[in-house]
Amino acid sequence: MRAIVTGGAGFIGSNLVDMLISKNFSDVLVVDNLSTGIRENINPLAIFEFFDIRNDWLSNDVIGSFSPDVIFHIAALARIQPSFKNPYNFISSNCGGTVRMLEFARNSGSRVVYAGSSSFYFDTYANPYAHSKWIGEEHCKMYNKIYGLSVAIARFFNVYGLRHIRDGDNANVLGIFERQKTKNEPLTITGTGEQRRDFASVNDICRGLIEMANKKWNGEVFNLGSSVNYSIIEVANMFKPEKIVNIPSRLGEAKDTLADITFSKYSLGWEPKENLPDYIECFLRSIIDK
Repeated sequence: MRAIVTGGAGFIGSNLVDMLISKNFSDVLVVDNLSTGIRENINPLAIFEFFDIRNDWLSNDVIGSFSPDVIFHIAALARIQPSFKNPYNFISSNCGGTVRMLEFARNSGSRVVYAGSSSFYFDTYANPYAHSKWIGEEHCKMYNKIYGLSVAIARFFNVYGLRHIRDGDNANVLGIFERQKTKNEPLTITGTGEQRRDFASVNDICRGLIEMANKKWNGEVFNLGSSVNYSIIEVANMFKPEKIVNIPSRLGEAKDTLADITFSKYSLGWEPKENLPDYIECFLRSIIDK
């Protein structure tokens, strides 16, 4: 199979590219504008095209001639808090860029696996990020209904693992805790820390995405999570911190997330194989060994 991975220089996308190549996909094209992705993340066996997904895909010589069997649409402006600062950019990229991708898929006859967000289950109007990802889902379903485009929608929960971001606005909580622990800094918890999150490994996520690409779908939604959640206090304590500091809670974030993966298990034969406590224990051993 031939695949395009948008956002293939980013955290999830680059891990997906590595797994596709390890599973002998014949050609993998990474499409990324490196706004948050890193060139060094790109597998050297992949083809790379520097490209903004909001532009016309069909007019690009490399993309337009590629003819993929499947497009994994991972590229997006991510994270809730940055979306409040510049909602136009989030909507332009996550909605407009998705339509550009769907138009290309319609013309090339490619299947689409779209990376949605578990923020759907909280409130799609709570922040520009959640809203833009939900609208992207609706675009996908519309293209399936009108044009018969094969589309599968994945909803990610909190993803962790190799290459997750530790610094800046796009850092996730595991990345932040890792950075702070490595530097012997206090671990910072937003709000009370009683909010609970479903954490899934990027390896499990990528396995699920590849399973979704193996047949035609009609806009079905697949939750990809661990089906277990932990409070942020519990996660922080797994890092064995010397000190924890509470900082103000943030606007637009859910109190709890928990994936119902029943449909994903039944339809894909997929279920998570990795767990958060083991991952953190491995991380702690790695910094002791250093």
